[in-house]
Amino acid sequence: MQAGKPILYSYFRSSCSWRVRIALALKSIDFETVPINLIKDGGQQFSEEFQALNPMKQVPALKIDGITIAQSLAIIEYLEETRPTPRLLPQDPKKRAQVRMISDIITSGIQPLQNLSVLKQVGQENQLTWAQKAIRPGFNALEQVLWSTAGKYCVGDEVSMADLCLVPQVANAERFKVDLTPYPTISRINKTLMALEAFQVSHPCRQPDTPPELRA
Repeated sequence: MQAGKPILYSYFRSSCSWRVRIALALKSIDFETVPINLIKDGGQQFSEEFQALNPMKQVPALKIDGITIAQSLAIIEYLEETRPTPRLLPQDPKKRAQVRMISDIITSGIQPLQNLSVLKQVGQENQLTWAQKAIRPGFNALEQVLWSTAGKYCVGDEVSMADLCLVPQVANAERFKVDLTPYPTISRINKTLMALEAFQVSHPCRQPDTPPELRA
């Protein structure tokens, strides 16, 4: 099925790229990384070459099976449909809906409000406060949702797409100095997930484009 190795256009610190890297690692898909530096050269995502791949000028984009897919959840769903093992969407329709709901809370309701393009608009001195204000209400809602859905992970005891969204968002929260004490469920799940190899190898500190001072 695979005509050549999949190519992931990614930025080490991008939480959207990290979600996809986790999916690729969990499904043992060998891929090549083409780093797109969102800061250097005024943002490499704005180059004509990259814009031809993704008109939204965002990472990630994945070249796979002769097509290019942008948007992290669309990529994860495609991987799920074409390489179903291990499963990242539960078979039970109710659980599947919960996974999608949690994924959407994070990817639509929290992350875009504090991503790089938005932070640029609010000005350097307001960035930290802005990001915290974007994350806290989302985490308040998410914590409450997880009370009814969580087992070992976000939905029950199997790693799902929701978990792939949670871990990068917790890392963002830590980066923006959000106090995680009010979110014991989020913190517990995050800790459990971070013990898994797929979440470690895909971590921003271990990417080909990670700056030396941030490597682990």
